[in-house]
Amino acid sequence: MPHIGIKMLEGRTEEQKRKAAEAVKNALADALGMGDHYITVTIEDFNAEEWQNVFKTEVTDKSDKVYVKPKYDPKSLL
Repeated sequence: MPHIGIKMLEGRTEEQKRKAAEAVKNALADALGMGDHYITVTIEDFNAEEWQNVFKTEVTDKSDKVYVKPKYDPKSLL
């Protein structure tokens, strides 16, 4: 069933990641009207340089699948 992959800049604590994963899981279960026991979540950390490629492959190259558009330039993170 739904799997959510979260990719973000490094620097968050394990507790922050657990809280974020739980919140996203609960929000998706609520939005889809389903039990949360079907949902899995992974979190991957990247540094600012690595993020440039992640942004290209996950956002720029898949713009037709991005439901929430970015409001920043990833180069501003360098």
